[in-house]
Parts: sequence; C-alpha cells; structure tokens
Amino acid sequence: MFRKEKIGGWGNYPIEECFVYRPENLSDLRELVEWQDDSCRIPRGNGRSYGDTALNGGHSLLLLTKFNRFLSFDSEKGILECEGGTMLEEIIEFFLPRGYFLPVTPGTKFVTLGGAIANDVHGKNHHRGGCLSEHILDFKLLTASGEILTCSRVQNKDLFWATAGGIGLTGIILSARIRLIQIESAMIDVDYLIAKNLEEAFELFRQHDHKYDYSVAWIDCLAAGETLGRSILMLGNHSPRTKINSHSLETKSAFKWNVPASMPPSLLNPLTIKGFNQFYYSSFKDGSHKTIDYNSYFYPLDSILNWNRLYGKKGFVQYQAVFPEETSMAGLTEMLKKLSESQKASFLAVLKSFGTQNEGLLSFPFKGHTLALDFPVKDGTIFPFLKELDELVLRYNGRIYLAKDSVLDPRTFEAMYPDLDKFKKIKKEIDPKGIFSSSMSRRLAITGDCQ
Repeated sequence: MFRKEKIGGWGNYPIEECFVYRPENLSDLRELVEWQDDSCRIPRGNGRSYGDTALNGGHSLLLLTKFNRFLSFDSEKGILECEGGTMLEEIIEFFLPRGYFLPVTPGTKFVTLGGAIANDVHGKNHHRGGCLSEHILDFKLLTASGEILTCSRVQNKDLFWATAGGIGLTGIILSARIRLIQIESAMIDVDYLIAKNLEEAFELFRQHDHKYDYSVAWIDCLAAGETLGRSILMLGNHSPRTKINSHSLETKSAFKWNVPASMPPSLLNPLTIKGFNQFYYSSFKDGSHKTIDYNSYFYPLDSILNWNRLYGKKGFVQYQAVFPEETSMAGLTEMLKKLSESQKASFLAVLKSFGTQNEGLLSFPFKGHTLALDFPVKDGTIFPFLKELDELVLRYNGRIYLAKDSVLDPRTFEAMYPDLDKFKKIKKEIDPKGIFSSSMSRRLAITGDCQ
C-alpha cells in the first residue's frame, strides 16, 4: 500500500525518507486520513515546491496526482471545477485552444491546482491580478475528521483563508472552482526595457506597470557600483487575435531539452554566472518589442526537463523575499550589495512588483517588491549566509516565501507572519490531533511533533 522512499522537493534539498502513499480514489484517501496510527500525513502534488513544504520525514506523504479529473465547466462564466491533483498544464492544454487561460500562473505549469492553492501562488501579474486564491470561487476540503467542507469567501471563510497559503496543514483540497480568463491568442506581446541599475528598474516599474498585465525583470545579482541591480524588464499583454492569424489559439509542442544527470557542482560558479549575465544583459535592446508564445514568456524553464539537476547532487536552495514598498529600495540595495560582495552567485534572479495583500493568513505577497534567487548547496556554507539574509529581510519588515523556503527558524518565521497565531487557532480547531503535519511545519513550530 505504501513504499518507503527517499524524496525531496524540486530543489533536491533536503532529501528525507518518507512513507509514500498514492491513493486511487476518495475512499482510499479517506481511509488514509482517518487511519489511527502514530504517524502524521501531508498531501503532496507534483513535488514542485522547492524545500520541505511537502516532505514528511519518517512519516506519510499522500500523493494526489491521481485526482486529476475535470468535473464541470461553465463556458458563459469561464468557471472550471476540477480535482485538486489536476496540473495547470492539463488545464492550459485543454482550455487555451478554446480561448481560456489561467488568471494567475507561477513560473511552471507542472504544479497541481491543489498545491497552487495551498501555496497561494502568484505570477507576473500580481500587481493587477493578485494571488491565485483571489480567483478561486470555492473548494472542497477533506479535513482530519474525514468530513468534507465547502470553503469560500462566504462559507467557512476563515478556513478558506487559512487553507490558501496554508501549505497543506488544514486538510486536502479535493476539488476547486476557478474562474478562467478569456484570451484571443496563445501569444504574448512583450516590450523589453533596460535598467542600468536598481533605482532605474524601480522607476520603470512605476512608469509602466499600470499599462501591462504582466511585469517581471531579470536582474544581475553580481553587478556592483553604479550598475548594482541592472535589469531587463519584460512587460507583457495577451496578444489580440487580429495581430496574429486565424490559428492564433493553436498551441505547439515546444522542443524540450533534458538534463540527463546531475551536473558537477562547479558548473555554476561566480565566473560562469558573471559571463552568462554579461552575455544575457547585452543581448537585449532597450525598447525592443517581440510577440512570443505563452510558453516562452510564462514558462521558460519548463522547456528544460530536470533543470534542477544543473545544481549538482546536493541540490539547491531557492530563496524569495518580499520587501514592503516603503523599504524595498533600501532593503534590496543592501541585499544586492551583500550578494555581489560575497560572490554568492545566483544563476536565476527575478525581480517583480507586488500589488495589494489578500486575506490569506500565511499568504506571502504584500504591496512592494520581491526578489527570487537560487543557491547551490555544495558544501553547506550557504546556510549561514542565508541566515544573514533572513535577518536583513526581517530588519526591513519583509518576509520569506514558504513554498521555496528550507532554512527559516521559528523565531524569524513568527516575526514575518503576524497572522500565525490566528492560523494556529484555526488549525487546532479543524485538526485537534495534528494529523496534518510536515517537515516544514515542525521545523517552523507551526505544529508539534507527530503523536
């Protein structure tokens, strides 16, 4: 019924031994939840969160990818109901040719809808569209008692906002209703703007964000001095049908590269990354415009299968922080100086502006700016450095994204998430025995040890 398996998140750090179950139907799932033993459980989708969010060392993982059916669709309102194990890729492949797209999407489509809600994912349009939870009408939640509750902004409202961003600790999202957006083509009109430094990047965001549905910047984290934070802004809108052709909603299978095995950890080092950054920055022309397919804009890394192997066998840590609007310039400047001086090179570095915070108790975004980085684990010296970054973020009233975290401690986490006590209260009410628990929740002292 289960297999004992060493398993990790997408970052391949940490790796933990878990008891892995793959229920086939609701009856199996209910039995696993209600089973009276001394173990705890955590649901897991497609395993694309980076750290230990969906790990449960020494305890049970419930893999939900079998729960991937479309249940209903209202074409007049664009409302799709599907099971929580449905991947965003499956939604896109079926509905994009019919003129619908996701209202919010993260940087990969290989995540499940339930996992996306549990991490309250955001995308390149947070400044306009907010998080995914803001487009969810309701969902059905299997609780620790075996009861199935419908949660929405009206019905079981507190549980809705505890589950959106609640990293799987309130129960299992069996199904959800999401409102899709209508589009005319599978293409994105993109304008590219060059920022010579961080201050200029901020100014360009301020000038242009209101004109574009999507806004993101690649940032050179090794640049220093007057070029600190130099960036390339990629501002996009869905392309209208009239600009393309009669086949504008057709999706083409993109060619995919594959990383066949873990690369040597020395591959990504300050020298190679500095060379790549220089090449990449100089390859764009300020004010240029392109119309590109949606995969190239939203999911560039999805074209490289197993790209996480580029960081070596010891894996990598993804690190994403958000700073409030009033401190983001100072906070990000100090962070970028620290990165540049330490030569802790991040191969992937993404800067975005965020819009208004929602009601999710553990939801990550609030109005300000966010920077996402990644660091190879290699010999482990990265961890003291990340602790220093945590203290820097806290000093500027920022916080860290749980979907990507591997190293936060309970004190720092509690200081960053002021609604934690309210979340714990709801968690205690809906799951008094602590059935739903994960390696992350125990590390952050959200839950105690499994009974």
